[in-house]
Amino acid sequence: MSHYTILTLNQISAQGLHRFPADRYSVAKSAEAPDAIIVRSHDMHAMAVPPSVRAIGRAGAGTNNIPVAAMSKRGVPVFNAPGANANAVKELVLAALLLASRNLVPALEFVAQLDRNAPDLDARVEAGKKEFAGVELPGRTLGIVGLGAIGSLVADTAIRLGMKVIGFDPEITVDAAWRLPSSVRKAHTLDDLLRHSDYVSLHVPLLPVTRQLVDAKRLAVMKHGASLLNFARDAIVDEGAVVEALRARRLKAYLCDFPTATLIGEPHVIALPHLGASTAEAEENCAIMVVDQVRDYLEQGTILNAVNFPNVEMPRESPHRLAIANANVPNMLGQISSSMAQAGLNIHNMVNKSRGEMAYTLVDVDSSVDESVVRAIAGIEGVLSVRAIPAAT
Repeated sequence: MSHYTILTLNQISAQGLHRFPADRYSVAKSAEAPDAIIVRSHDMHAMAVPPSVRAIGRAGAGTNNIPVAAMSKRGVPVFNAPGANANAVKELVLAALLLASRNLVPALEFVAQLDRNAPDLDARVEAGKKEFAGVELPGRTLGIVGLGAIGSLVADTAIRLGMKVIGFDPEITVDAAWRLPSSVRKAHTLDDLLRHSDYVSLHVPLLPVTRQLVDAKRLAVMKHGASLLNFARDAIVDEGAVVEALRARRLKAYLCDFPTATLIGEPHVIALPHLGASTAEAEENCAIMVVDQVRDYLEQGTILNAVNFPNVEMPRESPHRLAIANANVPNMLGQISSSMAQAGLNIHNMVNKSRGEMAYTLVDVDSSVDESVVRAIAGIEGVLSVRAIPAAT
């Protein structure tokens, strides 16, 4: 029976880690040759990832803290937990909408500065409250950029509050489209959404194409007096341009989860300290999801929710299985099959899928796989990783 060592780089929910069976897994905060790494926010770019590592699991959605490209070259899948923290982020976005619409932060600051012993305290409260009159959400328009798990939940909540919702997502998946409330109006362009929204909420991953997606030019397109909400990634907006728009009063407020040096102290910025997934429920959900995915990969070769690999699953029909990651180039399957045939292995079942430049193959064979066969396949140009996976007994 195989035994696996798991290295954790952050405090990971015990409810997730307990899903690693103690008789087959060792979980530690320090390990020289781990089989897999579970991480939350730890920056892995500066660390030397041991060559023993076969998988990395991010107990959250974003993987910017993981050297994904380097891991792809080694044939190491990087798993994440999309949607596991969606409700936590949705609730924080709802709180931000209310903070923006009712001017709650400056109102709280006003109250904090009052002298509790002042004889005219009541009069001061009554005189001051007019400065914080807000608006109600029903009938207002919320523009949502990115309609994945979080964006669709935000849309549903806003609609239940009586808001109108416009959505923009050129990369929307079929599953996401099914989750989306039917009353969400589709914007044909991002600028179209910005022009017509009283509030704009960003829910896209940080990619080269989304970096500074909302810049000075896009801010100039926004409806005058609108509020911008960013609970995705800080670099999706040009913070300098946001501050300029706030000071010019073109933008009413910027609410985000990223208290950077550019934003701290700006009067119309509400920056929270990375609270998006900071609930006990979200941390537990993320840990459970990513632990199950890493375990399925180590024990069965199954891939689900890897950011750099295709989803691949095959029912096990033999105790002898090979898992192969390779560059997505012609004749790779032919070379792999030839190596197994030369070793006298009969293929019982096989599945191969690709994603961009990466391909992944699961092969069940009728007899045990000698280490020499693994080495022969590993020696094929373009093969990134290969391992024999014995059936659990």
